[in-house]
Amino acid sequence: MNPTTRVKLSAMMFLEFFIWGGWFVTLGTFLSKNLGTTGFQTSLAFLTQSIGAIIAPFIIGLIADKFFPAQKILAVLHLLGGVLLWIASSSTSFDGLFPLIVIYMILYMPTLALVNSISFRQMKDPSKEFSSVRVLGTIGWIVAGLIIGWFGWEQSNQLTLTFKMAAAASWILGLFSLTLPATPPLKKGEKTTVSEILGLDALRLLANRSYLLFFLSSIAICIPLQFYYTFANQFFNEAGMKAAAGVQSLGQVSETLFMLLIPFFFVRLGVKKMLAIGMLAWVLRYVLFAYGDAGANYWMLIVGIALHGICYDFFFVTGQIYTDNLAGERFKSAAQGLVTLGTYGVGMMIGAFVSGPIVDAYATASGHDWKIIWLIPAGIALLVTLLFLLLFQDRQKTVNTFKTN
Repeated sequence: MNPTTRVKLSAMMFLEFFIWGGWFVTLGTFLSKNLGTTGFQTSLAFLTQSIGAIIAPFIIGLIADKFFPAQKILAVLHLLGGVLLWIASSSTSFDGLFPLIVIYMILYMPTLALVNSISFRQMKDPSKEFSSVRVLGTIGWIVAGLIIGWFGWEQSNQLTLTFKMAAAASWILGLFSLTLPATPPLKKGEKTTVSEILGLDALRLLANRSYLLFFLSSIAICIPLQFYYTFANQFFNEAGMKAAAGVQSLGQVSETLFMLLIPFFFVRLGVKKMLAIGMLAWVLRYVLFAYGDAGANYWMLIVGIALHGICYDFFFVTGQIYTDNLAGERFKSAAQGLVTLGTYGVGMMIGAFVSGPIVDAYATASGHDWKIIWLIPAGIALLVTLLFLLLFQDRQKTVNTFKTN
């Protein structure tokens, strides 16, 4: 991969995740402060990510893989997405905002696979080259949070500007995508089945008892995870944390660090311990949030945020490696698609319907009883972890591979 291509791909990744981090992190706070939404309505807004994740494979499988170059589809999706985000910035009611977010996430979620596809196709050895490009995406997410914190948009009730910032970045990436290396469709003229698109060809993996337990655990652990993604920023702002979006970017710094350390831990700990540590980290994170505050226990909030690297990398990335090792060459893509459908689709969707009513049930005159709210997902995560530890056995020897997605 030549230097020019590397720079272009890195810029693409930076903008891709800058856009997402630029408005999605503070969405819960925007909804509660600006639109006066209930917890259930807020969870419905975050449910749009699951809707997009479920529909995304069809867009990639039926359009990008068969008809048009990936970089041109990326351009169109981001140009249209920018329009939707700009319109969303002027929304004055949840009913007006919700359909815009639904359509936007249906357009945005496929771009996550497209930027990976464009990158992989330009690389001679993705296992060595991809991580150095993908890390710019994490940096983009961090920068978006720092900008929001620097300008104090949360404290000054100007979160509408996050949508406009993300819209502008989306338009920039849309135009920039037209300059990216050509990435023509790989399956032009070939038949594509629904089962292939959804990764259902990998269902045979579930015949492996250990993998079935991993798959079910992945879905189950995503239920308490949705509490964080939906309500963390709202909680931090209600707790009095200054520049909460900027502080939350510490989680992405942690994610980058632990991503680099996974090969080291993977060899020494193995699949079961890695997955269990990842799940236990969610338990600890929620307990820290339950007892933390913006005063003497502020350190608990910071530690809880910084645990993101272990929470995400040790479970999700390790799970991707485990899946990759078991799937075999023929079903690698289908297997990864199945895991994505189960976690970001089914698991997060259930989590959205569970978290919203719980947050509403503990609403108070001054905000929410966050201590009880956070202890509930902590308990769910602990139950899932205990069942996983009791039942899971890695029956197949895993290969020492590390693949970044």
